[in-house]
Amino acid sequence: MFVDECVIKVHAGDGGRGCVSFRREKFEPWGGPNGGDGGRGGDVVLLGDCNTNNLVDYKYRPHWKAERGEHGLGSDCTGREGTHAILKLPLGTVVINTETGQTVAEITEDGQRVVLCKGGNGGWGNTHFKTSVNRAPRKANPGHPGENGVFRLVLKSIADVGLVGYPNAGKSSLTTAITQARPKTAAYPFTTLHPQIGVIEYPESGQRMLLADVPGLIEGASENRGLGHRFLRHIERCAVLVFLIDMAGVDDRDPREDYRILLQELELYSPELLEKPRLVVANKMDLPAAAAHLTKFKRKYKVPLLEISCLQGDGLEKLKKELLKRVIALRGPDKIMRIK
Repeated sequence: MFVDECVIKVHAGDGGRGCVSFRREKFEPWGGPNGGDGGRGGDVVLLGDCNTNNLVDYKYRPHWKAERGEHGLGSDCTGREGTHAILKLPLGTVVINTETGQTVAEITEDGQRVVLCKGGNGGWGNTHFKTSVNRAPRKANPGHPGENGVFRLVLKSIADVGLVGYPNAGKSSLTTAITQARPKTAAYPFTTLHPQIGVIEYPESGQRMLLADVPGLIEGASENRGLGHRFLRHIERCAVLVFLIDMAGVDDRDPREDYRILLQELELYSPELLEKPRLVVANKMDLPAAAAHLTKFKRKYKVPLLEISCLQGDGLEKLKKELLKRVIALRGPDKIMRIK
């Protein structure tokens, strides 16, 4: 199951109580207070984890609580600190406070740690209350309560290339052909039901990039028609968008109209998406009707275009090189991942 949005309730650990205690030693007739402080409560910590790819663990376990601090002990012994609650999140997770609607954290790097809720401080033992006029205080502080809250987790995949297109345009076939991902492929629309993340590798240079494939968009997607609207957030952080067009016009579709609708739906969802660099890729060029449709498409749209055939494998290497070139130009060579 793929889950990219859920709500969790978290509570940091409360601080332990301070201790009221007095020294009882043979050669110390006057003794004195020696109550230790309570331990600090554990924090709720978010941890970026590149080996986690969705939020399914938090859908079925929405309540998380850190351990409370241990109470103070005699002989000036401070209580043990509570154990932290560590929440491993996939990269690209946005954490939103449901009460205020504000974004409180974004997990973008592997190993990134963010303290979401701090544990409460431990209470003071009676040692702290000793004065010249009160040498035997019988007072200690309770532990402070830990922070808590209700938060919405929203996953926005971090990928270099975002792949969008009409249903049955060949997105899953292209993902299979140029990455190690193996999404479901079939000769009918909506075979992709949730986003797929694939890795494009370049062995000759030791580089690799991430490609995000979202379910096919249809007209009215911005009004919650179809499936793709739910997952457009996964291409918001992509450097380059690839518009995959079925240039053969299968199912009596017009490639020019498909491209117009894709642009329209992205603009209705978020105008910023159209400001991203985009590359139009004409698929199914091995079919007889593709050449005539391509001529009409080029006459209407003056955009950079590459011709490929996922079935025959034509143009795929050229496409991979062009994508790497564009991502490097935007993000710089230092931001491209290396093959491990």
